[in-house]
Amino acid sequence: MVIKRMVAFFLLMSLAALAVLMLRYPEQSWQAGVRGLAIWWDVLFPSLFPFFVISEIMLGFGIVHFLGKLLDPLMKPLFRIPGSGGFVLAMGFASGYPVSAKLAAKLREQRLVTREEGERLVAFTTSSDPIFLIGAVSVGFFGNPKLAGALALAHYGGALLIGGIMRFYRAGAPGTEVRADAASSRRLSLKQALQAMHQARISDGRSLGELLRQAVVSSLQLMTVVGGLVVFFSVILEILTASGVMNALYAALRWLLPAVGLPAELAEAIVGGLFEVTLGAKSSAAPEGIPLMYKAAAAVFILSWGGLSVHAQVASILNSSDLRYLPFLFARFLHGLVAAALLLLIWEPVMGAAPAFGLFSPAEAAQLPGWRSVPAAFRLALALVLTLIILSVLSRIIHRWLAKPKKYLS
Repeated sequence: MVIKRMVAFFLLMSLAALAVLMLRYPEQSWQAGVRGLAIWWDVLFPSLFPFFVISEIMLGFGIVHFLGKLLDPLMKPLFRIPGSGGFVLAMGFASGYPVSAKLAAKLREQRLVTREEGERLVAFTTSSDPIFLIGAVSVGFFGNPKLAGALALAHYGGALLIGGIMRFYRAGAPGTEVRADAASSRRLSLKQALQAMHQARISDGRSLGELLRQAVVSSLQLMTVVGGLVVFFSVILEILTASGVMNALYAALRWLLPAVGLPAELAEAIVGGLFEVTLGAKSSAAPEGIPLMYKAAAAVFILSWGGLSVHAQVASILNSSDLRYLPFLFARFLHGLVAAALLLLIWEPVMGAAPAFGLFSPAEAAQLPGWRSVPAAFRLALALVLTLIILSVLSRIIHRWLAKPKKYLS
């Protein structure tokens, strides 16, 4: 009780201090708010809203249940989550944060995952989208298309490693109930997948018009929350910079970074990235005289951490369910460290052998965020789902092949 009162008092004093700073720096606050609103409308709205609507419709039609049955043989052994988590993985990797948090909360609402499974799912499927990583960061900020391969391997490879680590999070907790007998639940069956989709559609019961209306309304409500948080953190970061508060954070990090073997000049980029991912990733490319390897490591740390703006978006989404925020916070920080370390490990072989990504020129990269990125993101999501299904089939074939000798020995 005392701790809650202290936290409430601290939040109240912080908000009061921020209000005073906004009055002290009104012009900077206004400009930061306009910039945040532009980012939301030009970048986030077109890249997130279609995914939110399509995902809601796919849940209502039972397509997620269908994919869940097909992906069970892969997702359960690897990550200790149901096959429906594979859909969240594909959509989250293709569209970026905070889509996976929204989908995990919906799966939890429909009792397709347990509380612990949902927390594992959000922890490792929250990532940057490839369009932003390749087009904006590699080509736009760094001006180096070859960097895209190293960043993608470190970022998404690190996310999968975090998924393997989070597999042991609350390992003793009961998993999702299996409604079929044990033998049939282990079998990869298209018939069972179609039955699951049919049952889910019957249970939902909404007409196409009602389903579409509710999907649009709920997605617009969530996009409003996301936009408000983006503007809020944009203003906070600007007034903290204008007031000199950020200088104290820069000084502290400049002292810490050399102790871990990193250049002190990256302090401003990392501190900025702790608050907002776009600003941090852009700042990481700016310092002169620093080896590209270290600047890329800072960028991939920032992309994996996500920024407090993304954390606030995820926390607001999880607040509508019983999924907890702390496992997500731990996983984001660990993902940042793992991705940065992974990039340093693979730097020489990848950058020496990787061809330049010819997807975007610098001019195209500057125009890419927005509605132009939507078709590419949907194609990527479809490709990821198909890849996961193929891997699931291979996993089941290997499992049956390994189980054959045991049957003859018994």
